[in-house]
Amino acid sequence: MSSLSSLSLSSRFFDLPIAFYTQVTPQPLNNTRWVAWNHDFASQFSLPALPPEGDLKHFFAGELISETFPSLAMKYAGHQFGVYNPELGDGRGLLLGELANSDGTLFDVHLKGAGLTPYSRMGDGRAVLRSTIREYLCSEAMAGLGIPTTRALGMLTSDTPVYRERVEQGALLIRMSESHIRFGHFEHFFYTNQMAELKLLADKVIEWYWPQCLQDDKPYAAMFETIVDKTANMIAYWQAYGFAHGVMNTDNMSILGQTFDYGPFGFLDDYEPGYICNHSDYQGRYAFDQQPRIALWNLSALAHALSPLVERPDLEAILAQFEAKLGVYFSQFMRSKLGLHCKLDQDSQLFQAMFELLHQNHVDYTRFMRELSNLDHADPQVVVDLFIDREAAKAWLDLYLARCECEVDDDAAPISAETRCASMRAANPKYILRNYLAQQAIEKAEQGDFSEVEALAALLKTPYDEQPEMEHYANLPPEWGKKMEISCSS
Repeated sequence: MSSLSSLSLSSRFFDLPIAFYTQVTPQPLNNTRWVAWNHDFASQFSLPALPPEGDLKHFFAGELISETFPSLAMKYAGHQFGVYNPELGDGRGLLLGELANSDGTLFDVHLKGAGLTPYSRMGDGRAVLRSTIREYLCSEAMAGLGIPTTRALGMLTSDTPVYRERVEQGALLIRMSESHIRFGHFEHFFYTNQMAELKLLADKVIEWYWPQCLQDDKPYAAMFETIVDKTANMIAYWQAYGFAHGVMNTDNMSILGQTFDYGPFGFLDDYEPGYICNHSDYQGRYAFDQQPRIALWNLSALAHALSPLVERPDLEAILAQFEAKLGVYFSQFMRSKLGLHCKLDQDSQLFQAMFELLHQNHVDYTRFMRELSNLDHADPQVVVDLFIDREAAKAWLDLYLARCECEVDDDAAPISAETRCASMRAANPKYILRNYLAQQAIEKAEQGDFSEVEALAALLKTPYDEQPEMEHYANLPPEWGKKMEISCSS
């Protein structure tokens, strides 16, 4: 596939009433050129392995629009830092259409950084190379880890200057998602009293994503229950893998429970429950350890918006399931990371003691979990030496190893250290997208050298593999690279 005419484009959202969107023509950047093309992902859509040129490249750069499906800016609202804002929508992104992957699943093709829309407010509708690289790399890192996420086909840079704290290069991200519908879409129609549109949106969500809900006596309640479950699963992944989103506004929450809108994110270095990655989050609302609470808050806001469709007792009963669902998923993920197949009553105390030790000793979370996965061939002292308080670390490690001796498989046969650790290495990555690594890639890219972006993207596709030639990417961050606070500005 090398031309726009051969692209099997569709657009279900275009069939919705005009209240859902505004047709907007992208404002092309000057001299666009490829920074990266996600060839592995592109192959799922029968797209070229090499970065496309010609009219296909012009389409992905917003320079050529399908005659059948005009580009759309979606309208939504949302609670930002807990305050409702009705003046939201796609302020710098446009929906170009949909493409089906090899399984037949439809993905939105969304161009981020395409220029002004009616929802740009005081912004310029642009994205810069810095933030585009961060979103591209992190969405691929999350996909490599197995965490629900949007993806990206690629990104382009340009000669168009964009003014932020300094003059930066304008850039474009081709974001792919099974849905760009957010909690804020429902909030918009609820707060503007557009009840027919609210019902139509819910009907389409069920039709497009969860038709099984139609078999339920209360399909809208079943839809909300599915959203709660998907969100609990996503948040459990974040907490288990040490990911902080940084700006969990309701307009950044996907109804599919996929990590959405990468801005001031950060993976934990030293284990710090109160880690704040967003330099604008002065109150710590979106700190790492607050994410479960905020997810429930956001789901409550969505429940309020769905109140014309779902009875209040049903909404309350479904919301009450969130913490239990989150706990089940989190326990499942942590057991995988610790190699614990069986459940014993004392396990929760073992987990809690581990987290307290990690926090008190400022131990790198990813390094600790990976070293724990290597105890089938490594000296346990390697784990102990990660801690300042080695005596306390050794005491915990002894308890953990004794606990592992209780492990048996489904046939009641003992599980060997080799088997346990092999499974743990499949759950504990050696490589994550540390902020300092992203920053180094950005600095090179701003000088026209995209090699580090390419190297990181390739590395993060298989973060659980050893990759000996890439060993240096597993190094602990330098002091300047720890606990970096990132701007929302893009």
